[in-house]
Amino acid sequence: MKVDLTNKVALVTGAAQNIGKAIADTLAANGARVVYADINEAGARRAAAASPGSMAVALDVTNDAQVQSVVPQLARELGGLDILVNNAGGNTTTRVTIDDFPRSEWDRLLAVDLTSVYVLSQAAARVMKVKGSGRIINIASVMGLVPARLQCAFVAAKAGVVNLTRAMALELAPHGILTNAVAPGSILTDGTRELFYGKGAQFEKFAQGMLSHIPLGRPGEPQEIAHAVLFLAAPESSYINGHTLTVDGGWTAGFTRDF
Repeated sequence: MKVDLTNKVALVTGAAQNIGKAIADTLAANGARVVYADINEAGARRAAAASPGSMAVALDVTNDAQVQSVVPQLARELGGLDILVNNAGGNTTTRVTIDDFPRSEWDRLLAVDLTSVYVLSQAAARVMKVKGSGRIINIASVMGLVPARLQCAFVAAKAGVVNLTRAMALELAPHGILTNAVAPGSILTDGTRELFYGKGAQFEKFAQGMLSHIPLGRPGEPQEIAHAVLFLAAPESSYINGHTLTVDGGWTAGFTRDF
């Protein structure tokens, strides 16, 4: 897929690796000047080095003061901000029912998966309103649409991202700013590829069970999420606002088992 993002400035959070890197690389390949933002500054610099005209910045999305400082500073240096991709986030290995779920984990996940989207979008919207245009694209999850067991904080945060996206779409569209989301399903990252499918894979049985719920019978690739983001960032998507684009191989379409 090829679109013209020439002269567009894009900020992608969590861009040092996996989905974030694929998104940043794809926007850069289509002409945008991309800021690779990540709490891992060294990783962000390595990722940005492969995209001419791009740059890297250290950014902890849970640090409100840092966000409110970095975003307007970047806009001043680069002549504005046209695209924000709120990709940074995480999940938990604490898989227990809500009555045992630690409050500290709840607070941590809500901070990185939901509150950071609010804070970054607020900072970006203030800059974009001056120009009268912009795109904000939030990375949600199918878990924000169809909850899974033992992930109450992640599910709640991503559901919040979906409705925050809609609320932002209502409020920011009069200023020429379109807000949409992408909801990935099971995506194969560098970390999970070897665990699920490598030699002596530790979670092969889990992977098989997961794939049995996906009509396409395979996990997605980070690049497939990047293409969805590129579509929403494209000039041609000028009448799409408040939408959550599900990229999950059909997982949320319905049951793949007979009852």
